[in-house]
Amino acid sequence: MARAFLVVLDSVGCGGAPDAADFGDAGANTLAHIIKACAEGRADQGRAGPLTVPVLDNLGLGAAIRLASGAATPGLEAVPQGRWGAATELSRGKDTPSGHWELAGLPVPWDWTYFPKTTPAFPDELVDEICARAGTNGILGNCHAAGIPIVENMGAEHLRTGWPICYTSADSVLQIAAHETTFGLERLHQLCADLAPGLHARRVGRVIARPFVGSVEEGFRRTGNRRDFAMMPPAPTLMDWVQGAGGRVHAVGKISDIFSGRGIDVAHKGKDDAALFDHFLRLLDEAEPGSLTFCNFVEFDTLYGHTRDVAGYARALEHFDRVAGKALARLMPGDMLVITADHGNDPTAPGTDHTRERVPVLVAGKGAGEIGHFAFADVAASIAAHLRVPAQGPGRSFLP
Repeated sequence: MARAFLVVLDSVGCGGAPDAADFGDAGANTLAHIIKACAEGRADQGRAGPLTVPVLDNLGLGAAIRLASGAATPGLEAVPQGRWGAATELSRGKDTPSGHWELAGLPVPWDWTYFPKTTPAFPDELVDEICARAGTNGILGNCHAAGIPIVENMGAEHLRTGWPICYTSADSVLQIAAHETTFGLERLHQLCADLAPGLHARRVGRVIARPFVGSVEEGFRRTGNRRDFAMMPPAPTLMDWVQGAGGRVHAVGKISDIFSGRGIDVAHKGKDDAALFDHFLRLLDEAEPGSLTFCNFVEFDTLYGHTRDVAGYARALEHFDRVAGKALARLMPGDMLVITADHGNDPTAPGTDHTRERVPVLVAGKGAGEIGHFAFADVAASIAAHLRVPAQGPGRSFLP
């Protein structure tokens, strides 16, 4: 009986979004710019030379980038052995929930609420609510920021005052960073959980707890105890369709958080992507017939995209390519593997925010050939068709 594996490489976009300029992202192209930097010797920290991802390229990665944006892909010129194409997002966002919900067959049916690029960024009534629920006299941050730098810059003040570090981004999100020991991990998670319903009612998509550890002397580092409190999808998604047909759904990484647990049978968590890769490979051996395994690997985005680390991003892609090779070797007859992304985060772009881009879609287990351009929601419809599950969303299957 058929199985399906949907893998989202968080932020691994391939340029070419027709409305990129509306988001201030004209010319952004995460993959093409990494490939170019590697080919020119500008990404040799911890690695060297052209980007080397032969498994992904054989599936059609280079071809998908060229299709999406027309960009050159030196070193990625294999004749694809899988099905490949480029997907364009309908939802008006370049954030995690929008991309994942639409890949699962549900374009976002509203406009998210975003916080302004001002300091302070949050309205007084929200600051008052955070303070009341946290039991503090104030907050730190109150601005747009990248997570790692703001913790480095404000960690000492956080330890001195006990005030939570609150920040946002181009996403519809409130992020709260706090020290696991001095502030308390359970206290941080509870604070975010308490704030989430009110913010969801205002169409703010997520409240994210960002715990960290360390000291002024040693420096600060974020831990794997992040939790996302996301708005629940307002209608059934691919996972609900699979469950409704009697199949089981495995969620790897932050998938369960993104969908607020809806349609998930088992959530597989890990402290980092290395641990999540292990879950993914194990489920290729263990997942039940008729099941869907939905994975998100977030470190491309959090560790390398937002920090604008081109070499680190290239290393992560090359490491995943080796994981992909192991995954292909474990596919069973009747399996379908889809590797894609949810948005871009061009590490050569100015700022620290996501970038509006098309995403590559690489399919193993369903023959070879170009799929062309299609919608994010078509990914869900195609997986449903493979599993012989009735699809309820607007997408159409790209399978022959």
